[in-house]
Amino acid sequence: MSIQTVGIIGAGTMGNGIAQVAAIAGLKVIMIDVNDAALAKGVATLTGSLERLVAKEKLQASDRDAAIARIETSTDYAKLAAADIVIEAATENVDLKHRILKQIEAAARPDAIIASNTSSISITALAATLGTPERFIGMHFFNPVPLLQLVEVIRGIQTSDATFDAVRALTEKLDKSPIGACAIRRASSSTAFWCR
Repeated sequence: MSIQTVGIIGAGTMGNGIAQVAAIAGLKVIMIDVNDAALAKGVATLTGSLERLVAKEKLQASDRDAAIARIETSTDYAKLAAADIVIEAATENVDLKHRILKQIEAAARPDAIIASNTSSISITALAATLGTPERFIGMHFFNPVPLLQLVEVIRGIQTSDATFDAVRALTEKLDKSPIGACAIRRASSSTAFWCR
């Protein structure tokens, strides 16, 4: 799967950082949050971050403007129907994440990948919320997202190879370095691996 549009749930520190790196990489971004004030704050934060990159001559002003133009904001989950992947970047609260994942699954295309930026909650347990756990994966960015290179790509027990491969390719497209748990393909039955 070629990922061209990234949906992001949450415009906070992690969400707006992910939106920034995706937009700089040339991807369309749909950033969703609970209200317009949260979205405006997230856009202001990432705009300020881009301005600093321009001031340090690490980014051209034209690239800043193009990145900002690629970001759409909304409070409407229905907008996620256009996304190839949706990354949940909400607070580390299991119940909240379960509710959000159900909303994502209801709004996203059946072939869209669903990912969580969680750093501590079991990917397998979160996947159990979904009717299609094979398309669910962990995509844990480190803070601050625009500056740190590593992204932990975490398979759940039912995550498909296609999902893993697409997310690893996306991570590299974002100019990040994928690392991960359970990164060894299941086809190698003699090789031990673990998933969380």
